[in-house]
Amino acid sequence: MTLSRRHFLNTLGGAVAAAPFLHTGSLNAAVAPGEPKRIAVVTTVWREFSHSWHMAERFLHGYPFRGAWHTPNIEVVSAYVDQVGDDDLSRDRAERYGFKIFPTIAEAIRNGQEKLAVDGVLVIGEHGDYPVNEYGQKQYPRFEFFQEIEKVFRADGRAVPVFNDKHLSWNFEWADKMVSASRELGFAFQAGSSLPVTWRMPSVDLPFGAEIEEMMGIAFGPTDIYDFHALEMMQSMAERRRGGETGVAAVQALKGDAVWDAMKKGSWQTGGWDPRLWEACLSRSQTLRPPETFSHKFPTEEQVRQWVEEPIAYRIEYRDGMQATMLLMNGLVKDFTWAGRLKGRDEPLSTLFYLPPTPNVVYSAGLMHHAETMFLTGKAVYPVERTLLTSGLVQSCLQSLSDDQKRRATPHLEVSYQVPRESFFLRK
Repeated sequence: MTLSRRHFLNTLGGAVAAAPFLHTGSLNAAVAPGEPKRIAVVTTVWREFSHSWHMAERFLHGYPFRGAWHTPNIEVVSAYVDQVGDDDLSRDRAERYGFKIFPTIAEAIRNGQEKLAVDGVLVIGEHGDYPVNEYGQKQYPRFEFFQEIEKVFRADGRAVPVFNDKHLSWNFEWADKMVSASRELGFAFQAGSSLPVTWRMPSVDLPFGAEIEEMMGIAFGPTDIYDFHALEMMQSMAERRRGGETGVAAVQALKGDAVWDAMKKGSWQTGGWDPRLWEACLSRSQTLRPPETFSHKFPTEEQVRQWVEEPIAYRIEYRDGMQATMLLMNGLVKDFTWAGRLKGRDEPLSTLFYLPPTPNVVYSAGLMHHAETMFLTGKAVYPVERTLLTSGLVQSCLQSLSDDQKRRATPHLEVSYQVPRESFFLRK
């Protein structure tokens, strides 16, 4: 059955999520009490320490929020789990909390009925045994999951909000199709990681409409996983600049000796970065490696080179002239920091994006708070285009890394969007 856009939107009625972003950080202010919203969980795996364990279970037993235990007005009624191993917890959780696991995504979001029978879909495509391509990208089936959900929306003439954890897809073309489908069918679509919404130390934001000349993010971890986190952290700041987001013109990824060579350059224009941003990021880190017998001590270049075996740098040229450097410095830090040089400001603005430790990783509760708000209100809290652009940045930078670290033009990353003045990171 083929539906025209006009007919499809008419069938959605007042629940359509094509409205403006929700301008509130409080569930109490945004949502009146009523019958619980029913959601389906669509995930790759559900085991201890997986993203489903951290995120989907927030909707089963609640989570800490602003000094109280918050129980969402949401009921998990169904699930689809793509890979089930000996360590699977989905069957246990289904028995404990009374939801049903289905063999297909369509059956899960119809909850065993003939038509769509949930009010929202939580998609978690992280962890599991999936192929890795030539660029080192794990090919999680997030796009394939989305396609199955979209088919039901089109066939049943109704759509509901969808939250997609982390990347939209390892393939930017597919990610773009996901965003386009959400616009066409008029449902709220939110995505991404916890970094943009976690606590910050200090609790600062980029002044709305400020002019950024150059920015930097320093992080740790493997490419295709933690580079996404670092880039989305940086994007959550960049998008607030004057004129809003206009997209990325080119990227270049460096590794090993090429990073050390760039460090010596002393400026972006000569192939490196502003050393004041490097200093500001490291000065915000809570995990900066000290030399033997010392506590805090700013590392020398020689020490950094000794501790970091394979540094990674992504140099990003935005279409409006802003410049950015993302650095993975394994062996030097184990956290995420950001610094930006703003026009008219003498010293860099900088902060730590704080991630509380395992096993509870409370920052995932903050992320699910915003997913909950979307499910309850039918409106996105922040634009999915942030995650679309970040997904494309990861792919393009990894391609540059595999292609002799060459600079790559990125006309496909002309992703423009505006964010609301209010920011939604945790403060209390």
